[in-house]
Amino acid sequence: MLVLIALVWWLVHGRAAEQRGNRRPTATVGIATAASGSIPITIEALGTVTPLATVTVRPQVSGNIVDIAFKEGQTVSKGQVLLSIDPRPFQLALQQAQGSLARDEAQLRVAQLTLQRYQTLVSQDSIARQDFDTQAATVRQLTGVVATDQAAVGTAKLNLDYSQVKAPIAGRVGLRVVDLGNYVTPGDAAGVAVIAAVTPIDVEFTAPQDDLPRIQARLAKGDAPAVTVLDRTRTQVLGQGQFLTLDNVIDPTTGTVKAKARFANADARLFPSQFVNVRVLLDTLNNAIVVPSAALRSGPRGDFVYVVGADRKASLRMVKRGPASGDSVSIAQGLRAGEKVVISGGDQLTDGAEVRLPEDAAKGGVGAQQGERRGGRRSAQ
Repeated sequence: MLVLIALVWWLVHGRAAEQRGNRRPTATVGIATAASGSIPITIEALGTVTPLATVTVRPQVSGNIVDIAFKEGQTVSKGQVLLSIDPRPFQLALQQAQGSLARDEAQLRVAQLTLQRYQTLVSQDSIARQDFDTQAATVRQLTGVVATDQAAVGTAKLNLDYSQVKAPIAGRVGLRVVDLGNYVTPGDAAGVAVIAAVTPIDVEFTAPQDDLPRIQARLAKGDAPAVTVLDRTRTQVLGQGQFLTLDNVIDPTTGTVKAKARFANADARLFPSQFVNVRVLLDTLNNAIVVPSAALRSGPRGDFVYVVGADRKASLRMVKRGPASGDSVSIAQGLRAGEKVVISGGDQLTDGAEVRLPEDAAKGGVGAQQGERRGGRRSAQ
């Protein structure tokens, strides 16, 4: 009899307890509201900052450096004097060339006057025609000598000007490779300074070949896409620029093409050879249904979200994913603006499961505490 009573008790109470243990507790989830907004369609890539020009400045004449007129890291303009080579040898060479020119010009003038006299005499048949022809040849010879002297004077002036080494381009000077008193020659491989043009400056990156038609269409219309450069952590904007050009071939191993964008770089935040993150704005999708990226999930049947209705039940909804930007993603199909979707706490959810929102949990906790306090007072009484 006792065994029968125990069996009945177990069947009634044990199975009820087992059912209570197997019941899944109501999950507390975070939700967000699907909203209508704009999603930028962008290309994300790694890029390298490239100066428009990098020039190794080499002297055109040999000599000792007598003055250095730049500082390391200084920004110089085109034609600015960087350093001076001892000009005295070139000044003397110029004076010598000018002296030779003056002497030969005087000889030419005498020869020309003699030729004029011979021309009068030969017309009077007072001298032999051969003397006249010889004098004419002398004038032509001295004319050539004077032309050579003029070229020598020009060369001497050019060498004297080369004694002042000037910046061939505007840009930023690197670290100094020569010191005061060094003897430099045109054959020095390191030169006397390296200048990089940094304002403006370019950034090279790669673009997927699938995006080429859209890029080319915008470039053909003269509407170059806007390009943003960010630091390695993607948290700080280093510059805003414009798409410049595409390379003429596609890399078959990666399916990408090299591209270049140009930036004013007035604040010099972009540095040559710097690695940066590049974001190219191809287009903007307006009036799109936008949700946080955490709301979108993937399963065997495709992408889906959990939609929470007014009855606090989560229903699984298959959706079609659209372009994404940052922490937001657009839903092309399957969701309407104003609907609430689960963004956290949905790992164990099933279709039709009841959910609890954070504010519900807070209200329930306060009510439970108040009930405990009321129950405690009754027990005390």
